[in-house]
Amino acid sequence: MDFENEIALLIKSKYPLICVETIDEEHVNEELFQVAKNLNFNLYRWSLTEGLRVGRQENPFYQTTEPVTMLKIIADLIDEKKPSIFILSDFARFLNDNVALRLFKDLVNKIRKNETTFILVGANHKLPPSLKPYSADILGGYPSEKEIKTEVINIANEFKNSSMDIKFDVSPKLLKKMVKSLKGLSFQQVRNIINTCILKDNAFDSKDLIEIDKFKKNLFDTDGILEYFGSGNRSDIAGFKNLKTWIFDRRAAFGENTLNLPSPKGVLLLGVQGCGKSLAAKVIAGELEIPLYRLDLSRLYSKYIGETEENLRKALKTIEKLSPVCLWIDEIEKIFASSSGDMDGGVSKRILGTLLTWMQERKDKTFIAATSNDIDNLPAELLRKGRFDEIFFADLPNLDEKREIFKIHISKRGLNLADFDVKLLAEAAIGFSGAEIEQAVISAFYRASSKGEQINTVHIVTQIQLTRPISVIKGDTIHYIRNWAKERSILLV
Repeated sequence: MDFENEIALLIKSKYPLICVETIDEEHVNEELFQVAKNLNFNLYRWSLTEGLRVGRQENPFYQTTEPVTMLKIIADLIDEKKPSIFILSDFARFLNDNVALRLFKDLVNKIRKNETTFILVGANHKLPPSLKPYSADILGGYPSEKEIKTEVINIANEFKNSSMDIKFDVSPKLLKKMVKSLKGLSFQQVRNIINTCILKDNAFDSKDLIEIDKFKKNLFDTDGILEYFGSGNRSDIAGFKNLKTWIFDRRAAFGENTLNLPSPKGVLLLGVQGCGKSLAAKVIAGELEIPLYRLDLSRLYSKYIGETEENLRKALKTIEKLSPVCLWIDEIEKIFASSSGDMDGGVSKRILGTLLTWMQERKDKTFIAATSNDIDNLPAELLRKGRFDEIFFADLPNLDEKREIFKIHISKRGLNLADFDVKLLAEAAIGFSGAEIEQAVISAFYRASSKGEQINTVHIVTQIQLTRPISVIKGDTIHYIRNWAKERSILLV
């Protein structure tokens, strides 16, 4: 359901108070104007700088820039008993004042049975506890894929009709990828990044998809607990044959889906550290051709009561608006580390409940790729069917997979594969994980460079011999994990 239909339903359901969290206040206001018009409601708007105004009129009611005066005027307007919508910008912060809070609570109680709604619009709302039971929360300001596509085409046409010599090379397939990458941005942000892409090199082509990814990553890295990641290709990871086949069979559910297939919910990747689980999450997003977002657990928890749960709820609402996406939860067991006790005041228990309910009940096209290294800290509720479609186990790579991993990391650094004996390297790397193989190649590169030599097989073998792999350092732990997966018939990746 899009924003206009969703908020119209809330208004018709006689919610006295709706909080709209938005990244684009102007766009939300325009949508609210359209909703009021469709419902034949009066519309008023207020801000601290411009006061209370009727509809699109510029002249405000007298002295209504002051919140208390504004609320008293609204009390008189409500007496007219005409269906009305009051848009209040950044108003929640003024409810710290006792007089303003009391007046506003009186108004909310007054309209509970009327066809009048207060809509608080802003970037962040922290309502007093006494108002929360009357409020509905909704995210706004996110244009749909159809709206983004139209905006991109309009911007491109503006440049085409200008006197500038711009090269356009965007196929329908590339445009579709760009639109998906742009989802989650405001109209203004879409305009900014497209204009930047075109003006940077007087061209609009496949290279700009990388620029869009960079823009979103920078934005989400500083904007909250969701971190935007670029997706990967199946050639980036060796092995994982069963997982690749499983994902390939379900790609249609995230495309046009002409067969009306149910959307897969996600997978849980268990296994040995450094064996490619995190890389697999990126490859999954690439295979499904959907954006990848990582839930940053370091930003999830807060020292303030109730804020951790609110952080998670906001993140999940944002994900629903961004859908279809792949949500990567790395080391998911860290969320539930204290869920069996009360050492954290019950926060972990509430987080567990919120996340499990969302995973079970969600209807959007969000695919969860969760990874875990510590199976003992995973609650049983998370492992049952319905939370994830499948559970895969990532073991240490076999000989063939190690050869492929060496090929990937040697080629990745611009080296000629013919100069290396990858069979010898794979046989030398006994018990090595993919991450340890990568570090052996990197270390050999540094060593050869410092000696002024061209890197070769001997350099890499030397670094392998200097490394004690995790299979040796934590042999008992890895043996336990393998047996655990085997006893439960967990699929190998």
